[in-house]
Amino acid sequence: MSAAGAGAAPAGAGTLRRVIVGMPATAVETTQERRLPLPVAVVAAVVGGVLMLLAFPPYGVWPLAAVGVALLAAATHRRRPRAGAGLGFLAGLALFAPLLSWTNLHTGYLPWVLLSLVQASYLALLGAASAWVSPLVDRFRWGWPVLTGVLWVAQEALRDRTPFGGFPWGRLAFSQDASPLLRLAALGGAPLVTFAVAVVGGLLVAAAWAGWAAYHRPGGRRSPGGWAPVAGWLAAVLAVPVTGLLVPTRAAGDGDTVTVAIVQGNVPRLGLDFNAQRQAVLNNHVEATVELAAQVASGARARPDLVVWPENSSDIDPLRDASAGGRIQAAADAVGVPILVGAVLRGPGPGQVRNAGLLWQPVTGPDLDQVYTKRHPVPFAEYVPLRDIARLVSKQVDRVRSDFVPGTTPGVLAAGPAVLGDVICFEVAYDEVVRDTVTGGAQLLVVQTNNATFDVAEARQQLAMVRLRAVEHGRPALMASTVGVSGFVSPDGRVSDATGFNTRAIVVRQLHLADGRTLATRVGLWPEVVLTVLAVAALAAAGMRRRVRGGPTAGTPARGGHNGA
Repeated sequence: MSAAGAGAAPAGAGTLRRVIVGMPATAVETTQERRLPLPVAVVAAVVGGVLMLLAFPPYGVWPLAAVGVALLAAATHRRRPRAGAGLGFLAGLALFAPLLSWTNLHTGYLPWVLLSLVQASYLALLGAASAWVSPLVDRFRWGWPVLTGVLWVAQEALRDRTPFGGFPWGRLAFSQDASPLLRLAALGGAPLVTFAVAVVGGLLVAAAWAGWAAYHRPGGRRSPGGWAPVAGWLAAVLAVPVTGLLVPTRAAGDGDTVTVAIVQGNVPRLGLDFNAQRQAVLNNHVEATVELAAQVASGARARPDLVVWPENSSDIDPLRDASAGGRIQAAADAVGVPILVGAVLRGPGPGQVRNAGLLWQPVTGPDLDQVYTKRHPVPFAEYVPLRDIARLVSKQVDRVRSDFVPGTTPGVLAAGPAVLGDVICFEVAYDEVVRDTVTGGAQLLVVQTNNATFDVAEARQQLAMVRLRAVEHGRPALMASTVGVSGFVSPDGRVSDATGFNTRAIVVRQLHLADGRTLATRVGLWPEVVLTVLAVAALAAAGMRRRVRGGPTAGTPARGGHNGA
């Protein structure tokens, strides 16, 4: 055997490699030897974060989420993990700092800065993981979209739970409220929607990488066949949202009808001092409900079966304060139907309070068997973990004088003609909190919230989450806010009767209740678990490949070499 024959690849290896990698064999080595120059990668990461931001309300350009994912994936490809972490952190700052800017409106800059930095750190982990799996991407180019998808789901799974119960704001899924991909929530909830968005991003970066390789063929040669993989990747990009359109959803529930009124009483002034205005806030909601009763009596509005007040509509405990209880009773008697009141209740222990949804009946008063206590209070806003240490960072934590005690049972409330699934404010972002109400028998999802300390951007971001939950569980839903945005959402995610921000409003709508379960409701956490396990397996496989190829930096190009640092 000749020397040339001994070192030659087996016959057909070039063809096999073209199939596996998805691009011409002559371009593979060129692509594997290169990565984006660092200045270009930095720009790509920052622009990627900005584009992801623009996908969320109030901008709502949902296709940009996938483009942002693609830019971050391109920036981190074939870099060292620590460089990937830095690029991911830059993308995270570009996304979260403006997305969460509403957190600094009335509390100063420090909470906003700290929260943005913490959230950006999770994208730093994502950037490091994306860089780490580069050898797998180079070996199995067709796997780039799937790897991108599972890493994003794993990152969000971690961010949604840590620290102190997590902060799921800014999940890719919540940017898709007007996208065909929203329908995928009925199959696998928010994790599946995030996976689909990230897969589209992975397809885009794979198409761009293949196009770059085809254009930079050795010797400057051009071949029409070199662009075939690009066309294939782009066809797959279009196929994903088309697949979403094929998922069936219901325009309305298929159960009994119920007429529901949302009362948005408004507050005298936006800001943290809405608490000091608590009597005025309660009066606003009482007066608006009495106004609704007069409209019903005159025939101007249909009589509702239920009235929903928002979170904090009574920050005076109506079970202990006779005057507050009397005001709510007068409103319930006037309208003649139950009112779901958002109330702050004192106890159970000294110095403790509860954020609750309390069903108040006409004539008989509060129904103590139908009370939901918020299960997921917001750390540093409704309770202060590690208070002594937190005070060293900022004395603003002492604004929270009493810690809110979490509830222990789902918000399933029997409200006459409908069984409600009540969640309060930020709880709508947590998958299991909402799902528990549906598996407990809820026919209508109710989100009671108070946006008086935020702005319209935060309210619209929250309404996008309500839209996803309605599709996820095939339920009609509503959001009731003190200041807006309030409105109704059909089981296919369409919004009706949305109110303005910082206004007083009353909206009444007839809804069809729903009792069935979507696939997403049935499978629960399993899609997220499976995708996260795949992400962990991919990280392990990348580690093994790096060791086989010569150490922890294997797969990262050196100048003039394949496997250098």
